[in-house]
Amino acid sequence: MSTAQLATEAKPTAPSAPPRVERGFYVRAAIIAVAVVAVIVLLPEILSLYYIDAMTQVAVYSIVALGLGVLVGRVGLISLGQAAVLAIGAWVAARLLFGTSLPYELVLLAAGVITMLLGTLVGLPALRMRGLYLALITLMLAGAITVVLASLNFPNGGHGFSGYNGALLHIPPIRRPGIAQTDPAYFRYSVIAAVIMFLIVLIHVRTKPGRAWAAIRQSEPAALAAGINTTMYKLWAFALASFVTGVAGGVLAGAVRYLYSIDFQTQDSITLLAVVLMGGAYSMWGAIVAGLLLQLLPAILNDIGISPDWLTILFGIGVLQVLTTAPTGIVDQLPKDIAKLIRFISGSSRRSAANQGSAS
Repeated sequence: MSTAQLATEAKPTAPSAPPRVERGFYVRAAIIAVAVVAVIVLLPEILSLYYIDAMTQVAVYSIVALGLGVLVGRVGLISLGQAAVLAIGAWVAARLLFGTSLPYELVLLAAGVITMLLGTLVGLPALRMRGLYLALITLMLAGAITVVLASLNFPNGGHGFSGYNGALLHIPPIRRPGIAQTDPAYFRYSVIAAVIMFLIVLIHVRTKPGRAWAAIRQSEPAALAAGINTTMYKLWAFALASFVTGVAGGVLAGAVRYLYSIDFQTQDSITLLAVVLMGGAYSMWGAIVAGLLLQLLPAILNDIGISPDWLTILFGIGVLQVLTTAPTGIVDQLPKDIAKLIRFISGSSRRSAANQGSAS
């Protein structure tokens, strides 16, 4: 097939009329809205403070997994630097929260924008790389960022650029928004922030950037032949992923109240990629599953007296499962497996009833 033919087939045709929105879309939107309201209203009333904190972390890391899912699932770019990007967002937010009296929402926006700019710069040298090479360069950049943050330390109310003062005996906590001072209130705040980030990504996925990313993921040469500016759209993906991860860093700063460089290890990016693949990199629901795996599951194991370190083995087995039999992750494979199990049980019941009837 010639390049001209390929370009002709790959080039999208303009619809003659605006596409109709299916009734099922409104039904799904209503169900999701009810589920979000139920989570915000009911969970803080029935969970202990321990699990409220864990669910706040789930909301934060769902945003982080969402950003990584844009790169991995939508564009096909393997990045191992999202934990470092999260640390940058948390550092920027902490510095602004200690050094200014800006409203918390503006701090989150500033953390997202500054992290987006830095993340885009990180993405520049990786534009011509894919697969293992991109993974390695992002991992090395994440390691470098981790070393720099460990040298600067996180802001603790001091002066200067870093805002760190090692002589402080009583470190003040990072402030929270006025409407979310308590843990239950901040959980609700973090869920609302996560919903907004999911909506931003959903808008991108359902519009022109999403179509361009899908074309790049399928075949970058074909996307180029179709007239898609692959350089711009890959930078766009890095910028979007960095923005939502930077906002997640700002939410994390208010959740934990005290930030330490030891909490942001380079290997955390590898674990994050593993749970994103397990949850489902091609679905936005997979980001929520990844957040549950990464934060709620360790909290449950710790609560019942089992070391969360065992999850390293479990995540390794889960990635092997994804790579061999379930490339779309838990969010897609689990409903199919449940449906097969129901069909098997119902079929067995019918066969058993038929055998009993013939015997009688």
